[in-house]
Amino acid sequence: MHEVSSNRIDEYYQKLKKLSARKGFYFNRDHDMVRELLKSLLINMDRYGYASCPCRLASGQYKHDKDIICPCVYAAPDIEEFGSCYCRLYVSRDWNEDRILHVVVPERRPSEKIEAGIRALGEQQP
Repeated sequence: MHEVSSNRIDEYYQKLKKLSARKGFYFNRDHDMVRELLKSLLINMDRYGYASCPCRLASGQYKHDKDIICPCVYAAPDIEEFGSCYCRLYVSRDWNEDRILHVVVPERRPSEKIEAGIRALGEQQP
């Protein structure tokens, strides 16, 4: 089990909060869920060397995964259209304040990139 300290999560929270504010994103108001997602991002950072989205399968190859480095390239269009990103880490103000319906965000990632993550997962199995 990979452990991530609470202090490290707090520091990452502050870093991403500043970054997301510049993009007009907000963290989901569910603080516990946000912390779990941040922990998973940090685990992926330790595992791959970059913070790939914990809600998607990474291939472990930066060139294939750069689209899902948080905040991913799909976050802005997802938030614009649906009020949240795919994993619901980042949301719009209206989403957080229940002024828009909370819907499941469809996957925008191309199938060949999804398949690369599935292949990588299969290669990790003993």
